[in-house]
Amino acid sequence: MEKIEGRDFMNTPPLKTVRFGGNVVATLAKFKQGDTSDYELLKHQLADPDIKDAQIINWLQEFRNCVTQLSKDHEQLIYVALRLPWLGRSPAVVEEYLSFLSNLVSAQTVYLRACLKMVVSNFKPSEFLSVCVDILITQYDLPRSFDQCHQALQLIGRYVPSTSCFLMPILIDNFPFVQKSSRTLECYVHNLLSGCCTVWLSFTLPRSFSILRLMWCDVSLLSLSLTQDEDVCSVKSSPAGTNVMVHPVAERLDTLMVVLLAFIKDMCHVNGCLDVERTKDLYKDLVCVFDKLILPTHASCHVQYALFYLCSFRLALAEAFLEHLWRLLQSQSHPAVLRQSAAGYMGSFLARANFLPVATVRACLDLLVPWLHLYIDSQDSGSRAYCDITLHGPFYNACQAVFYTLIFRHRSILEGNMKKGLAYLQSLNLERIVMCQLNPLKVCLPAVTNMFAAITRKYQLVFCYTIIERNNRHVLPVVRSSVGGDCVSTNTNPLDSFFPFDPYCSDADEDDFLRGETPETKGVMGMTPGSYESHLHSPSSVGSPPISFLQRPYHH
Repeated sequence: MEKIEGRDFMNTPPLKTVRFGGNVVATLAKFKQGDTSDYELLKHQLADPDIKDAQIINWLQEFRNCVTQLSKDHEQLIYVALRLPWLGRSPAVVEEYLSFLSNLVSAQTVYLRACLKMVVSNFKPSEFLSVCVDILITQYDLPRSFDQCHQALQLIGRYVPSTSCFLMPILIDNFPFVQKSSRTLECYVHNLLSGCCTVWLSFTLPRSFSILRLMWCDVSLLSLSLTQDEDVCSVKSSPAGTNVMVHPVAERLDTLMVVLLAFIKDMCHVNGCLDVERTKDLYKDLVCVFDKLILPTHASCHVQYALFYLCSFRLALAEAFLEHLWRLLQSQSHPAVLRQSAAGYMGSFLARANFLPVATVRACLDLLVPWLHLYIDSQDSGSRAYCDITLHGPFYNACQAVFYTLIFRHRSILEGNMKKGLAYLQSLNLERIVMCQLNPLKVCLPAVTNMFAAITRKYQLVFCYTIIERNNRHVLPVVRSSVGGDCVSTNTNPLDSFFPFDPYCSDADEDDFLRGETPETKGVMGMTPGSYESHLHSPSSVGSPPISFLQRPYHH
């Protein structure tokens, strides 16, 4: 490999080897005069599936020797030459092919797209190899071939600085359909990230593109899961011994996420140690992707974990992300829907990021809660001091973020020194927020409302049940049945809430109801205060660490 990287392809003469067939220069001259017989023979020999290494080297040397003559008139011949089976061949073949490729794009930039298409087409194993895993492992060295593709991109980028502008649409066009095998998707995304990012291209464009495609797959999965049936689902056994329904698209998305997270880890660590500067650069790029692609996409189930995972490497990154979300929530220049989403991300991150110390959680609460009080001050005496999601959407989502954070973090706030912890919680004046005319308990997710009510009752911070019962007696917003007719159903999620960093599990009670699936128990809004308090003391209650997204079942 050092020999290849150190070689000057532009000034290295062809190696002297035995010739097979006619001279390429003479063949091109005859073609120019209208005699195509040798030209067609040359194409036929290049396309021979049994072509030998010596023959490949011989032809490539001849092509390099007359590369300035290979104009647009010879594109069919060049296309055949580019399809020569060079990957996985001897080092001499790989070296000669890379030399030919470099000479070609330097002398004839008209073939840049064709060269890039050739390289990108090899980002995926053949359909046969992607299915026959044993053959793939024993007879076809994919990692070595992928490294050679990365070398080819590196060389092309060295000689043609504008390569990235031409490469992006080619990457998009060649991205495998989600119905392709997991192996095919895994290989392509690996090469997209490792090849295009770490070898020679700038970070942002390829990574943004890859996450955009993951986002598309993510949303497709969400919509498919609503209409899936036995034809598109399969039953697998979970580690607990129970059968769960697994969506095939979910498995493929999991594969892509594994590749993405592995890439993030490799990018941020050198010899097992965190490289702070590289990690900071990657964080900046991912935050840009978050703002442009992830934050505006409602109910994204997977992709946001890339940023969550990166933030776990260093507390400063986690705090920077929380500060970024806080600025978005406060910004009057951003649409309300994005501010609401930022509040949801902030609350979910505070609740679920177990790597956050309690001091960081308290610092964020010290930002959120005073902001809520100031908002109440600005509205209580005005004409809009009533419950209305369209008027106060960011406020309600910020309230829910605070409630949700306290559900999961109240223990860490109280442990060590119960007296100081209680004094801190009392200083938040949660009662004023709950009792204000904007009535946040009416629009927050019932599961969050009830769990928050149980916790605040337990520690005598707020008594929410009177308000909950009063809200429950009033008619909540309703929607028509999706099947038509006069049947209506209660909208129990008027904020359209989702919690982006919830664990990927479905058998833990606390996560079921936090996704809006209130357990079927009699009582206020589905559960009694006592049943919630009992749940607080159960081993599997709130505060459990997130479960890997790879363990998330997709139910029928």
